[in-house]
Amino acid sequence: MSQFSVGRFAMAASKARQALGLALVLAASLHVTITAGLAQARSAAAQEGYILLERGWVNDAIAAFRQALRTNPDAIDARLGLAIAYQRAGQDGEAWNAYQQVIAQEPNNSTALTAIGELASYRPEWQQTGITALTTLLTLQPNNQTARAQRALLYGYQGRFPEAIADYEAVLSSNPPAAVVLAAAQIYTYSGDVQTGLALFERYQASGAAIPNSAITAYALALRQTEQPDLAVQVLSERLERLSSSDPLATELRSALAVAYIANNQPQQAITSLEPLRNQPNAELPLARAFSAIGRQTEDEAMYREAIALYQQVLQQPSPAPGLLSEAADVLSEVPETRATALQLYQQVLAEQPQDRSVQIKARWMAYQLGELPRRRFQQEIQQLVQPLPSSAAEQQPLAQALIRINPPDPALLATYEALRSTNVAFLQFRIAQIQLSRGDIAAARSALAAYRQTVSGKADPAGELLLAEIERQEGKLEESANRYQDLAQRYANRATGKAALRGLAGIRLAQGRRADALKIYQQIQATYPDDRAIPLGVTAIAYEQGQISAAEATAVLNNWLAASSSEFPPELFLLVGALPADPGRESLYDTLLELEPNHIAVNRRWVQLWASRDPDRAQNRVNQLLAENPDRIEVYFVQGELAQALGDLERASQAYEGILAQQPDQIDAVAALAGVRFQQRRYAEAETLYRQVLAQRPDDADIQRVLAELKIVQDQPVAATQQLRQLQQEQPNASTEESLRRLQTQFLRRRGFQPEWERYR
Repeated sequence: MSQFSVGRFAMAASKARQALGLALVLAASLHVTITAGLAQARSAAAQEGYILLERGWVNDAIAAFRQALRTNPDAIDARLGLAIAYQRAGQDGEAWNAYQQVIAQEPNNSTALTAIGELASYRPEWQQTGITALTTLLTLQPNNQTARAQRALLYGYQGRFPEAIADYEAVLSSNPPAAVVLAAAQIYTYSGDVQTGLALFERYQASGAAIPNSAITAYALALRQTEQPDLAVQVLSERLERLSSSDPLATELRSALAVAYIANNQPQQAITSLEPLRNQPNAELPLARAFSAIGRQTEDEAMYREAIALYQQVLQQPSPAPGLLSEAADVLSEVPETRATALQLYQQVLAEQPQDRSVQIKARWMAYQLGELPRRRFQQEIQQLVQPLPSSAAEQQPLAQALIRINPPDPALLATYEALRSTNVAFLQFRIAQIQLSRGDIAAARSALAAYRQTVSGKADPAGELLLAEIERQEGKLEESANRYQDLAQRYANRATGKAALRGLAGIRLAQGRRADALKIYQQIQATYPDDRAIPLGVTAIAYEQGQISAAEATAVLNNWLAASSSEFPPELFLLVGALPADPGRESLYDTLLELEPNHIAVNRRWVQLWASRDPDRAQNRVNQLLAENPDRIEVYFVQGELAQALGDLERASQAYEGILAQQPDQIDAVAALAGVRFQQRRYAEAETLYRQVLAQRPDDADIQRVLAELKIVQDQPVAATQQLRQLQQEQPNASTEESLRRLQTQFLRRRGFQPEWERYR
């Protein structure tokens, strides 16, 4: 990948949210069906109970039904009446158990099946049983839209949005009651399809009804994610003012208001609005949701970790729903220390919903990040999971939301990402831009990135600017890129974006040959973020290239990293591997890194160098393949030129570098490379002219200054060469310069008949 790692904490919100505060909107219509059971044929023993129940004497009815069952334990009408009486009395647990007994005795009892579907809304642990009951009922009564709407609601509670939306699509086409439209609006919104969700909210309002408080958080979410965060703030603020602080719903609204404030670029108001919830009983989940959103948006790691701690508290409650498990796992997966827990949570969800491909993708991504799944196998399994793509938008939405978590994205999935664009998962465009950039198609990368930055989330996401800076770097617009990185580093100082910008800036300085500046930047990052294990790789790479440490020391740092981090590939790893000489022992590492970034110039260089000595034809085939796949990418021509030099084909090397300069006359690396070819061709005057052109752009480049001194030597100007090297050693002490100076002095003395003292006794 590029010079930054997009952890992507400004990613789209989790699709697996439980429906916050969804009202039991179908209760009234279901009671009609239940009451119809009272008209069924009754045994004489149960008759008294039903009469009492019809008169409203519920407790007396319960006693009568119990007496009837003592007389005849198999009396289904008495058992059904007892279940109904319990439900009327508000004794939900007893009613639930009684209805289960009815179903055990008479599996197709429609009254009991309907009641179980309704009661399932009351407790998360009952939801799956309710879905099963309603599914049985719908096989008996396929046109029962009330039962289908209730099943859709339960699917929504479970976070099984494709199934929920499939049911709602059938129900909404038949002009259902407004209450069903309201429930559907919430489920569509929480599924991530906010456009449809908002349209349904507007359809509900068109019926003349005001959106109830129980649904206002979903409505605000739909507004927020359709570029209306200011209106979301207004709606939530107005409703919150009308509620007592002791009202449990006020907690949900306050949490939603904080997230709306963040979306509206009002971070201080967001934090202030949450203060009343701190240490408030039963506020853990609303606070966790708000803290995770604020922490992600503001890059406040402490707040994000507080959200994780709150989710862990919530998960201690009995029988959390799959939707909540998945939601918590999404948050915990963002932090390395809790990824193992996130994987366990995804596996719990899959135990209940084994066919959920989106959760399977997330679980495999966690397993890969934890080093439990080899990369090649991970890629193969992900490709199998997305093929074939489901046809319905409801099923595509969660797949898209799962795939955007994979970073860097697999170029082999480009067609899949493109096909999922219609889901309106904004961050897909960002991933597409990353893939196109890795393929060298800068125009396509710019187009996808521009599309992302036009979305409501993209406008507020600094990752877009980071990627734009990387695009500018690859276009050769180094100063434009550097200026963008510097601006981001200042605006987001001491935050993840600021760190990524500094890493990018260090990369620019390296591209400009300003290694000393790059090293200072990395040392600054290391001082600010001492726990970031990747930064020492960058420090080591540059220190090695500066001659400040040996190859053995740099190799030891690399080996220590590889021993501890088998599945992490930060930019600094590429930097260090590319800096060290080609090594047959790192062949598999080169292959792995090039799978991630096929066109990484430094790693390709080492791969080609390795095979140039083993099998020149294979090395040349690799270069030819790179050229065929990336005809417009100048970095590939560098590899071509260096291979030609290694094989002694100086004319082909010259053509490669001249080809680069024909496209980009100011490409200073190509100028330096061509100067090296001219040196080898003994065209010293041309070489010196080219090297001085490079030095004008890189005045602090010690390597170029040493080469210019070498040119003085080959042109028989040892005194001038010695003066240059001494001045360079004073300005930039370096072991390579010291060695060049000693070698030159030895040659100079020998020409005069002297033997240096360090050789005198050999």
